[in-house]
Amino acid sequence: MICKAIILIPFAFFLGSIPCGVILTRLLSDTDVQTTGSGNIGAYNVYRVAGKKLGIMTLVGDLLKGAIPVLAAVCWVEVSGWKGDVCISLVALSAFAGHLYSVFLGFKGGKGVATAAGSLLIISPLVFLVCVLVYVLVLCSSGYSSAGSLSATVILPGATWLATHSVPLTGCTVVMALFIFVRHRDNIKRLLHGTELTSLRP
Repeated sequence: MICKAIILIPFAFFLGSIPCGVILTRLLSDTDVQTTGSGNIGAYNVYRVAGKKLGIMTLVGDLLKGAIPVLAAVCWVEVSGWKGDVCISLVALSAFAGHLYSVFLGFKGGKGVATAAGSLLIISPLVFLVCVLVYVLVLCSSGYSSAGSLSATVILPGATWLATHSVPLTGCTVVMALFIFVRHRDNIKRLLHGTELTSLRP
């Protein structure tokens, strides 16, 4: 398991580091997503500044960055129980960290929501669906994508524990949740002051 983890962890970080939003907007539009809109490289900002198609493509890309390495860990590391959960958690956190601190962007990056969701899709599809449902409900009721992301993040660790009863996997989601909140600190300030962007259309 150790040898496989040594391979998978840097692979996950490298894959997570690929800035899908930056690459797609540079190749397929005239927009620099890093200097337009909120400046975030994630799917929502790409959607707002470069259109629905590129936004969806960015979302899929960021989801896959989390899903692929975790799926590889599940299939390749033939260890069950807490040791397997530790390996899966480390791989998921590595992909997540790659998105937050991309080697291709000078160790800067996005907020990690979609990449974390991609990992969660493999770890627990049920928790993934619950979080997506919470996100959609809050987004539709409030108009704020950031509020939807934060609401889903709040329930993430508890839902993971209820679904898996795994300390390593729950700990993984706690770490992800903390970093997501830190990365959303400007959004939180704007939400509190009523200045957050509400339009879902570019």
